[in-house]
Amino acid sequence: MFVADYLETSLLDWEGKISCVLFLSGCNFRCPWCQNKDLALGKAENKIPVQEILQRFKDKKNWIDGFVLTGGEPTINRDLEKIISEIRNNSFPVKLDTNGSNPNVIKELIDNKLVDSIAMDIKTSLEKEKYNTACGVDVNLSDINRTIEILLNSNIEILFRTTAVPGIVDGEDIKKIFERLKGKKYIVQKFVPHNTIDKNYLHIKPYKDEDMKKMEEICYAKVF
Repeated sequence: MFVADYLETSLLDWEGKISCVLFLSGCNFRCPWCQNKDLALGKAENKIPVQEILQRFKDKKNWIDGFVLTGGEPTINRDLEKIISEIRNNSFPVKLDTNGSNPNVIKELIDNKLVDSIAMDIKTSLEKEKYNTACGVDVNLSDINRTIEILLNSNIEILFRTTAVPGIVDGEDIKKIFERLKGKKYIVQKFVPHNTIDKNYLHIKPYKDEDMKKMEEICYAKVF
């Protein structure tokens, strides 16, 4: 069981908690604006043993509140359940970040009580052509919608989020997404043009603060 990299402590990746963040390499999407290019493209090799990371916290369990698994896309990793089980066997809670493309994996993790929190990225409004453009691949929207429903009907902590990328996401998209989520916790993040898969997105200017504020006003979402 290996991960590509890890951040020993983070105050940002699990709200209200100090977490250790594990990065898994590889993703089934090719979002042109993605800022984790090497992880998404699988260029960052999964070679750091999970047990080695856990060993660092063996006698220091008060340092962190839990582990966050992110990527890339963790649900395409064949060792995901083993990694999570190993973390939980060491008495740590687990949060998972996902693009929502593998509803069966998500359901199994929830049903088996292996995760305490899940954050799902919704790339743009749930329209076929627009979602394909946002993700850079042909997306099965039925899977995305099924994952949303699984999370909406679960009893675990859930969070939905969207990165406001100009040309891919606008205020109308945010409104549609928010309405779909039935009032569940939803945040809108500002796009940062850095290390993107498509180099053209390095030259796209992020929304201005006043534009982000307007998106916040549409759905009363918390904007980061």
